[in-house]
Amino acid sequence: MKTRLSTGSAAASPVFEDGVEKGRSWATLSETQPPGWGVEGLTFSVSLFFLLWLTFVAGESISAKENTKGSGVPILLYHRFGSVIEDNMTVKTTVFETHLKYLRDSGYTVIPLRLLVNHYLRKGPPIPLRSVVITVDDGHKSVYTDLFPLVKKYYIPTTLFLYSSALSNASYAMTWDQLRELRGVGLFDFQSHTIWHPNFNIEKRRLKPDEYEKFVRMQLMKSKERVEKELDVKVDMLAWPFGIYDDELVRIAAETGYVAAFTMERRQTTSSDHIMKLPRYLMVHTGNNLLPF
Repeated sequence: MKTRLSTGSAAASPVFEDGVEKGRSWATLSETQPPGWGVEGLTFSVSLFFLLWLTFVAGESISAKENTKGSGVPILLYHRFGSVIEDNMTVKTTVFETHLKYLRDSGYTVIPLRLLVNHYLRKGPPIPLRSVVITVDDGHKSVYTDLFPLVKKYYIPTTLFLYSSALSNASYAMTWDQLRELRGVGLFDFQSHTIWHPNFNIEKRRLKPDEYEKFVRMQLMKSKERVEKELDVKVDMLAWPFGIYDDELVRIAAETGYVAAFTMERRQTTSSDHIMKLPRYLMVHTGNNLLPF
């Protein structure tokens, strides 16, 4: 897939519906961009219709041959960004931009997570070969200071999984007003990471069975309700804290309105994976700029 740089001019912020930008294909970026986005906004030279036509003609739809490398779609999981490595969960901002350039130059398409989930639920169209998804957990303030400018520069859809107790509360976290600003550009999706990121294994040992189930339901429902209220969005996807899940947690998540959930298993996801146990690559500081696929 070829890419080109958009020259850009002023335009209204895009609006996404179910992961697809209203009024245009998600695979095609028009010549216009919101003010201040610069000349390096990523755009693709084929329309969704033409791309899907080529896909079916070649017999290489995502369901038949899901990626050129590997057997599915990589979902990347980031946490924090910065110029200095404060811990192993911090990825240097310059390294993250290197990842974006690699994806662009290697012909990958960064697609909304919603588009992938809808495809797996058979509620959406096929997705292109060499698709990749970007997610960020927790709601760290570096999402606003470091990630946000690059999302606008490269025009990449990004899903944020938020644990609501930290927002507008903890010094390391974003504020609800900052999240509303992110929402305004139309490239971010906001989903749940529980209220305060509990370790469900510890809580299960600590609490009686009925208390534990009540605790889990509270964590899943209250976080969902808070994000929906503050940001006026639909929340029905969940990132398991610490990647911990079991059959009981999966059942409760489904009963509380979640349609998909995500782990931290380092492999590509495929349509044969359980929709409540979709794997993601945890991106950490490794001393090199390489992507894990």
